[in-house]
Amino acid sequence: MNKLIAAMCCLMLASPLALAQDKAKADEKKAAPAKAAPAAEKAKQEPSDKQKAQQERMKACNDKAADKKGDDRKKFMSSCLKGQDAGASDKQKAQQEKMKSCNKQAGDKKMKGDDRQKFMSGCLKG
Repeated sequence: MNKLIAAMCCLMLASPLALAQDKAKADEKKAAPAKAAPAAEKAKQEPSDKQKAQQERMKACNDKAADKKGDDRKKFMSSCLKGQDAGASDKQKAQQEKMKSCNKQAGDKKMKGDDRQKFMSGCLKG
């Protein structure tokens, strides 16, 4: 019986220490949101001029991409947001037309291998 009473006394003496540890953890949890509060305040601030410009660009690009879907839309939006012209330039279009024309001529002549390569090279340069 004495051992039981002694054990109970030891438990009663140790219990405030355990409660103190729980309270310390609770205090840390309460302090964490206080540290996050400045970040929340920053989010509530007005956007910078750079952010406003990006938002305007986003809106304009989105309006232009209304008829596009899927991968075409992604490519268009990416180039538009970078400030690039989404479509091919006149120079690029001319080069593509030249490629198409030379390729058709080589196909009509049934060229293959080195002969085709030489022909295409000369055709595209001229």
